[in-house]
Amino acid sequence: MSHYDLLITNVKVVRAGKAAPEQLDVAISGGKFAEIAPSIDRGLADKVIDAGGKHLFPGVVDGHQHWGIYNPLGEDAEIESRANAQGGVTTGITYMRTGAYYMNKSGSYEDFYPEVLSAVENRSYSDYAFHVAPILSDHIDEIPYLIEQGVPSFKVFMFYGSHGLHGGATDQGKFLMLPEGESYDYAHFEFVMRGIQKARLDPKYADIADQISLSMHCETAEIMRAYTKLVQEDGSLTGLEAYSASRPPHSEGLAITIAAYLAYETEMPNINLLHLTSKKAIEAAMLMQKTFPHINFRREVTVGHLLADFTSPIGGKVNPPLRSRDDVEALWEHVLDGNFDWVVSDHACCKEEAKFGDPKDDVFLAKSGFGGAEYLLPGMISEGRKRGLSYNRIAELVARNPADRYGVAAKGDVVVGYDADFALVDDDVSYVVRAEDSMSAQEYTPFEGHELTARVTNTYLRGQEIFADGEVIGSPAGQYVNRSGR
Repeated sequence: MSHYDLLITNVKVVRAGKAAPEQLDVAISGGKFAEIAPSIDRGLADKVIDAGGKHLFPGVVDGHQHWGIYNPLGEDAEIESRANAQGGVTTGITYMRTGAYYMNKSGSYEDFYPEVLSAVENRSYSDYAFHVAPILSDHIDEIPYLIEQGVPSFKVFMFYGSHGLHGGATDQGKFLMLPEGESYDYAHFEFVMRGIQKARLDPKYADIADQISLSMHCETAEIMRAYTKLVQEDGSLTGLEAYSASRPPHSEGLAITIAAYLAYETEMPNINLLHLTSKKAIEAAMLMQKTFPHINFRREVTVGHLLADFTSPIGGKVNPPLRSRDDVEALWEHVLDGNFDWVVSDHACCKEEAKFGDPKDDVFLAKSGFGGAEYLLPGMISEGRKRGLSYNRIAELVARNPADRYGVAAKGDVVVGYDADFALVDDDVSYVVRAEDSMSAQEYTPFEGHELTARVTNTYLRGQEIFADGEVIGSPAGQYVNRSGR
């Protein structure tokens, strides 16, 4: 008879694809889920934990994070992975590229990527992986190298070529550290798609071809540049409403249309449309899905855009922007209709001293991005259940779907043989979000004052408790998730 390291009893297990949470016992051995059944003999386990009727969710696979933009990469890994643990995020996939911010250097990924891995090694409390952006033309030739290093997911920032990260641009070539004669534009995006598709068709990668994908940040630089000028000259709008107007929703819709046609032209089938923020954006995405039914689109929304709107303080500045309440409601309608594939945090810690310019209330001087991994699961439960979104569907949106798409093997669900990554959630609470309660280094949050009705009380990574009683436990034990299938 089997013997187990740990047995969780008196728990409602939330599994993707099931009709409802189930009253089950969960046994763990060797860091894996070993048995899931209505009643497991307590005598078979070294340790038994009575969960007190809480819900057991699969560990969140947050498919969109940013470590190392505003803070050193290793520092962000150690501190912001604490916020992961606090929010039940057991695997965070963070973006990486050459150029300004991040490692603040350019060059070959064969030189660059080992430095990235070295900076994060033994620093993270959660498991982690990376999406990589081919910025230079030479990077396209390095796509097979990156796949071999465990990176099957790539990214294009559609506005970077001629519009700045935080607003207006001066010299984007310098920002991206482009060599003389290179540009970061639609032609480059096309060639990136062709390079990724070439790798997908290589028999060497046949077993992971379905997980080799390209993610697109869809905004149109020309539209944003013109509207920024209009908004600033008019002066009647302020704060996040002004920023939203300067990067209008139809900028997203136009970029989505261009991205979709490029995918059609290059026969690149696996396209992820990131952080869609508006009614126009998701409608454009659905139109493109109908237009090109053979393209395997995935559509992403962030918890920030589902909870907050442009009435938030300017600490909520992010790209694409927080939108109107009408847009928030439209996003929720599409979540409930099944048109979004996953929900992410887009966590990017930008500390108070880095975030705001002078004057502090000028939204165009503020930096873009904010944290939120610690609110991803609690926020989705709190807001989702009010709208009739089932817990099992939430588990799909925050765990199984991103794990499947991005090739995160043996994670994202509560299944025998999978890594025992999970969160215990108390959904019989009520509290108000306060920035000082977060384990992130960020001193503010656009969720300040929001009432939540669910809290992660315990987080386990491969069967080991990494968060309990409001504190992380032990030393960083997060591991790099190599998604090459090798």
